[in-house]
Amino acid sequence: MRVTKHEHATLRLHDAGDTLLIDPGMFTTTLDRLHDLVAIVITHEHPDHWTPTQLDHLAQAAPHVPIYGPQGVADAASDYAVEVVSPGDTVTVGAFTLRFFGGRHEVIHSSLPVVQNLGVLVNDRLYYPGDSFHVPEGVEVDTLAAPLGAPWLRVGDAMDFVLAVGPRRAFGVHDMTLSVAGRRMHRDRLRWATEQHGGEFFVLEPGDEIDV
Repeated sequence: MRVTKHEHATLRLHDAGDTLLIDPGMFTTTLDRLHDLVAIVITHEHPDHWTPTQLDHLAQAAPHVPIYGPQGVADAASDYAVEVVSPGDTVTVGAFTLRFFGGRHEVIHSSLPVVQNLGVLVNDRLYYPGDSFHVPEGVEVDTLAAPLGAPWLRVGDAMDFVLAVGPRRAFGVHDMTLSVAGRRMHRDRLRWATEQHGGEFFVLEPGDEIDV
């Protein structure tokens, strides 16, 4: 399975001729080569993880493609046919088996509501937590897409998350809120955390790929 990192939180996964997109949000530039798109996963309702513009573009390229997300996404994107999934659900679409975990976004501030958030494990190989530090129960994670920066993120908590998951491989996502220097610093911290269990950390820029 090939994983392509796009800007911020967007991932494109390609396996056996099928493509899956995760979190096509407002920081992501126009996505192309979508003729083989079989599904979209949106982890939560915030615009850095989905926008109507992105979904309209994807619908033009791949009409009737299913969109999976929590109830909060279905409510926020009510003009689209979102198929609601919950923690513990498993969905198979095309070449992809999706297992969903978690349930809550990390707290940004006490003045802001805590929305629903789902982590997704794809083909029992790649775990992407969305905006959460939820550790998937009973799962040995091969590859972790680990958040690097956000209003809700303290780098020490991100390090503890990677330590708790103990992946064989990891790379950083959710990074558009960081400066170049901040990105480098946070990657170094998560590299250290990944290596504590013998794992390897990869630096991926938008457009870079990794096979998992």
